[in-house]
This record gives sequence, structure tokens and C-alpha cells, in this order.
Amino acid sequence: QIYLTESGGGSVQAGGSLRLSCRASGYTDSPYSAAWFRQAPGKEREGVAVVDDNGRTSYADSVKGRFTISQADANNLFLQMNDLKPEDTATYYCAADSGLGIAGLDIPTSFAYWGQGTQVTVSS
Repeated sequence: QIYLTESGGGSVQAGGSLRLSCRASGYTDSPYSAAWFRQAPGKEREGVAVVDDNGRTSYADSVKGRFTISQADANNLFLQMNDLKPEDTATYYCAADSGLGIAGLDIPTSFAYWGQGTQVTVSS
């Protein structure tokens, strides 16, 4: 069992930056893939960025060049978000342990563990 807790959300103006953090606890001894998803009101949950257990990353086209996913260690995942846009407004979720590696970015249900989410609001 892995428990995930996100932090770092908030309200910013367009063009600003935020850094989301996700802390994992529980059974984190083995490498595992981790990702950030987001969900805006009335929309489906979408993959933002993923890192697999070999350190390979993949990003949604909408955030490439603006967002960076990183891991300090097995317990700490980050999402650096720069040049934020109003369309980035959503609840952001941390997810862990997909058997699909970076392909899991397109299949939220492939991730076994989820955090509660943190709200990001970008105003124009």
C-alpha cells in the first residue's frame, strides 16, 4: 500500500509558476512509476506528466516545455509548472504504480494509488 499526499497548489496569475509536491508513504522500497493527472470541472481526468521506474518521462502535449516532472527519491515527486495558463486550472492528482510505465499517462485506471488532489487556479 502506498499513501500519497499532494501539496503546493494555489492561485496564480497567467504566466506565473507553481511547484506541486507529492509525498509517498507506506511500501515504497521498490521503484515504481508515478504521474500527475488533472481534472477540471465537467471534464475527464487527463494525464499531465509521468516518470517510470527507469526515470523516463512523458508529457501531455499541452504542457510540454512548461511543466517538468521530477523525483527526489522514491518518496517525493514534484511537478514544476511554469508559464501557467487559465486552461491549466484544475485539481491536480498524484498517482503511483502503473504497470504500463510511461504509457500509463493515457490510462489513469492503470495507476493503483492516488492522492486526494490539490487545486490549481490560474487567472487571466
